[in-house]
Amino acid sequence: QVQLVESGGGLVQAGGSLRLSCVASGRTFSSYRMGWFRQAPGKEREFVAHITWSGEITYYADSVKGRFTISRDNGKNTVYLRMNSLKPEDTAVYYCAATDSGFVIYTSERSYQYWGQGTQVTVSS
Repeated sequence: QVQLVESGGGLVQAGGSLRLSCVASGRTFSSYRMGWFRQAPGKEREFVAHITWSGEITYYADSVKGRFTISRDNGKNTVYLRMNSLKPEDTAVYYCAATDSGFVIYTSERSYQYWGQGTQVTVSS
Protein backbone atom coordinates (compact mmCIF):
# COMPACT_ATOMS: atom_id res chain seq x y z
CA GLN A 1 0.00 0.00 0.00
CA VAL A 2 1.10 3.59 -0.60
CA GLN A 3 0.11 6.91 0.91
CA LEU A 4 0.11 10.02 -1.25
CA VAL A 5 0.35 13.67 -0.20
CA GLU A 6 0.05 16.51 -2.72
CA SER A 7 1.34 20.05 -2.33
CA GLY A 8 2.11 23.09 -4.43
CA GLY A 9 -1.36 24.33 -5.26
CA GLY A 10 -2.38 27.96 -4.92
CA LEU A 11 -3.71 31.05 -6.62
CA VAL A 12 -2.05 32.19 -9.83
CA GLN A 13 -2.90 34.60 -12.62
CA ALA A 14 -3.71 33.37 -16.09
CA GLY A 15 -0.50 32.70 -18.01
CA GLY A 16 1.37 31.83 -14.84
CA SER A 17 2.95 28.60 -13.70
CA LEU A 18 2.79 26.21 -10.78
CA ARG A 19 4.51 22.96 -9.90
CA LEU A 20 2.58 20.36 -7.98
CA SER A 21 4.35 17.67 -6.00
CA CYS A 22 3.07 14.35 -4.71
CA VAL A 23 5.16 12.49 -2.16
CA ALA A 24 4.56 8.79 -1.67
CA SER A 25 5.26 6.67 1.37
CA GLY A 26 4.85 2.98 1.95
CA ARG A 27 5.70 0.41 -0.66
CA THR A 28 8.44 0.92 -3.24
CA PHE A 29 7.47 3.99 -5.23
CA SER A 30 9.03 2.76 -8.45
CA SER A 31 6.58 -0.14 -8.56
CA TYR A 32 3.69 2.24 -9.22
CA ARG A 33 2.55 3.99 -12.34
CA MET A 34 1.33 7.45 -11.39
CA GLY A 35 -1.36 9.77 -12.61
CA TRP A 36 -2.71 13.25 -12.04
CA PHE A 37 -6.43 13.98 -12.18
CA ARG A 38 -8.44 17.11 -11.49
CA GLN A 39 -11.96 17.99 -10.49
CA ALA A 40 -13.53 21.38 -11.10
CA PRO A 41 -16.61 22.52 -9.16
CA GLY A 42 -19.73 20.81 -10.45
CA LYS A 43 -17.77 18.56 -12.80
CA GLU A 44 -16.57 15.00 -12.75
CA ARG A 45 -12.97 14.17 -12.01
CA GLU A 46 -10.94 14.05 -15.21
CA PHE A 47 -7.61 12.65 -16.32
CA VAL A 48 -4.69 15.05 -16.69
CA ALA A 49 -1.45 13.07 -17.07
CA HIS A 50 0.15 9.67 -16.52
CA ILE A 51 3.70 8.45 -16.15
CA THR A 52 5.13 4.94 -16.19
CA TRP A 53 7.41 3.36 -13.59
CA SER A 54 10.72 4.79 -14.78
CA GLY A 55 9.23 7.92 -16.31
CA GLU A 56 10.10 6.95 -19.87
CA ILE A 57 6.52 7.13 -21.14
CA THR A 58 4.01 9.87 -20.42
CA TYR A 59 0.47 10.58 -21.55
CA TYR A 60 -1.57 13.78 -21.39
CA ALA A 61 -5.10 14.94 -21.81
CA ASP A 62 -5.51 16.99 -24.97
CA SER A 63 -6.53 20.00 -22.91
CA VAL A 64 -3.13 20.21 -21.20
CA LYS A 65 -0.80 18.82 -23.85
CA GLY A 66 2.07 21.19 -24.51
CA ARG A 67 1.43 23.16 -21.29
CA PHE A 68 1.76 20.55 -18.51
CA THR A 69 4.64 18.16 -17.86
CA ILE A 70 4.53 15.14 -15.60
CA SER A 71 7.78 13.79 -14.19
CA ARG A 72 8.99 11.67 -11.31
CA ASP A 73 12.01 11.23 -9.09
CA ASN A 74 12.01 7.68 -7.75
CA GLY A 75 14.88 8.52 -5.42
CA LYS A 76 12.65 11.10 -3.72
CA ASN A 77 9.42 9.07 -3.99
CA THR A 78 7.86 12.07 -5.73
CA VAL A 79 5.84 12.74 -8.85
CA TYR A 80 5.53 16.28 -10.19
CA LEU A 81 3.15 18.17 -12.42
CA ARG A 82 4.63 21.29 -13.94
CA MET A 83 1.85 23.54 -15.21
CA ASN A 84 2.66 26.42 -17.55
CA SER A 85 0.46 28.90 -19.40
CA LEU A 86 -2.32 28.33 -16.93
CA LYS A 87 -5.87 29.22 -17.91
CA PRO A 88 -8.92 29.91 -15.74
CA GLU A 89 -10.39 26.62 -16.94
CA ASP A 90 -7.50 24.81 -15.24
CA THR A 91 -9.01 25.78 -11.90
CA ALA A 92 -9.70 22.57 -9.98
CA VAL A 93 -8.64 20.34 -7.15
CA TYR A 94 -5.71 18.30 -8.42
CA TYR A 95 -5.21 14.73 -7.22
CA CYS A 96 -2.32 12.36 -7.67
CA ALA A 97 -3.02 8.67 -7.92
CA ALA A 98 -1.06 5.44 -8.00
CA THR A 99 -1.69 2.09 -9.61
CA ASP A 100 0.06 -1.25 -9.39
CA SER A 101 -2.38 -3.05 -11.64
CA GLY A 102 -1.02 -5.12 -14.47
CA PHE A 103 -3.52 -3.75 -16.97
CA VAL A 104 -4.28 -0.06 -16.84
CA ILE A 105 -6.55 2.25 -18.75
CA TYR A 106 -4.50 5.23 -17.74
CA THR A 107 -7.25 7.76 -18.38
CA SER A 108 -9.72 5.98 -16.08
CA GLU A 109 -9.74 6.81 -12.39
CA ARG A 110 -10.94 3.27 -11.75
CA SER A 111 -7.49 2.01 -12.76
CA TYR A 112 -5.88 3.71 -9.75
CA GLN A 113 -6.06 2.17 -6.28
CA TYR A 114 -4.48 4.94 -4.21
CA TRP A 115 -5.29 8.63 -4.08
CA GLY A 116 -4.02 11.73 -2.37
CA GLN A 117 -6.23 14.25 -0.62
CA GLY A 118 -5.94 16.84 -3.39
CA THR A 119 -4.53 20.33 -3.71
CA GLN A 120 -6.47 23.36 -4.92
CA VAL A 121 -5.31 25.26 -8.00
CA THR A 122 -7.09 28.52 -8.78
CA VAL A 123 -6.29 30.51 -11.92
CA SER A 124 -7.62 34.06 -12.04
CA SER A 125 -8.33 35.85 -15.30
